[in-house]
Amino acid sequence: MAVFEYSGIAVGTGKSVKGQRDADNARALRTQLRKDGVLLTSAAEERQAQIAKPRGAFNLREWLDRPGTDDVAIMTRQLATLVRAQIPLFEALSALIDQVEKPGLRRALTTVRDSVREGRSFADALGEHPLIFPDLYVNMVRAGESSGTLEAVLGRLTQFTEGQAKLRGKVSSALAYPVLMILISVVMISVLMASVVPKVTSIFDSMHKALPWYTALLIAVSRIMSDYWWLLLLVLGLTVSAFRRWRRTVEGRLTWHRFVLKTPLFGKLVMMVAISRFSRTLSTLLGAGIALLPAMGIVRNVLGNAALEKVVENATNSIREGQSIAEPLKASGHFPPLVTHMIAIGEKSGQLEEMLENVAEAYDTAVDNRVQMLTSLLEPIIIVVMGGFVAFVALSILVPLVQMSEFVE
Repeated sequence: MAVFEYSGIAVGTGKSVKGQRDADNARALRTQLRKDGVLLTSAAEERQAQIAKPRGAFNLREWLDRPGTDDVAIMTRQLATLVRAQIPLFEALSALIDQVEKPGLRRALTTVRDSVREGRSFADALGEHPLIFPDLYVNMVRAGESSGTLEAVLGRLTQFTEGQAKLRGKVSSALAYPVLMILISVVMISVLMASVVPKVTSIFDSMHKALPWYTALLIAVSRIMSDYWWLLLLVLGLTVSAFRRWRRTVEGRLTWHRFVLKTPLFGKLVMMVAISRFSRTLSTLLGAGIALLPAMGIVRNVLGNAALEKVVENATNSIREGQSIAEPLKASGHFPPLVTHMIAIGEKSGQLEEMLENVAEAYDTAVDNRVQMLTSLLEPIIIVVMGGFVAFVALSILVPLVQMSEFVE
């Protein structure tokens, strides 16, 4: 079965319609559309070449069309509902394909369904789309299939994906306004220095008096920006490119992430988000029946910070040697004592999963408070910086003008 992009005409209204639908061939597609009251005019088959691609192969189209975390969370909840209703997996996937709006997710589900029909496991079929279904998702589904608890695992995945989407949305929405203000400020300052200031300060050329140092500095910076803007853009581009290349190296990524954790304002926020993600992910994996060591390996890949990934890797090695989870995490100095203490209690009482869930909820609340604090703090800082720059420009221009007027009198 293949996916077709089709165009047609609605018989009742005569309006043009477009869409995607899966069918065995073009003739079957025409028959299906005729039953829906659509006269097919053109159809193009989407070749699903990614089925033959190895795990992790890059697919540009899938990368561009990849759905967001919200889309995957909604799809997972719908699938969990269908599986809970005792609907066979193949039929459940077919029903999802008709409901999904994102083209990339629809194509992925179509290939997953076809792979399941051919006899492959659900987890292996999902693993062919790493940009949409990460290792955590695939491994949890595999654990659910092997233990016969796919329904429960899908329920946990729904909670996990929705929680991650909610956390990411809160952080993004809270920081969107300060970031927008910074960008607008940079643009305004650039325009002011490159276009406005040179015209105003040109009257100082006729003066045969020494200008204040701040006025001379303003004129020099303004001339550099107006005459050599192309060179500044080139240097900026090369600097950014060199930085990105360095950050992609193992040592560069580790050094940069260690620096991020030490930044005054955002370092603690990054740490809080990572601890919440670590706790909730590990709790979800353990609850799905995945053993501790494989679960730690999966958690390591979802933290997004090389320094913390190193900590989890060392903790995994210590656990393999017989130590508890809490001891190496505490020794690293990155995890607060409260977190390691709760993990230690969870290990001793046999309630590690519940303790990790409590840690995740506590740090989700802490992240919310931290983001609100940073947002309320960044806004006045930006305003003060912008006001200071405007005051500097005004002072640099007005003081020489006042001196000039006194000289004329």
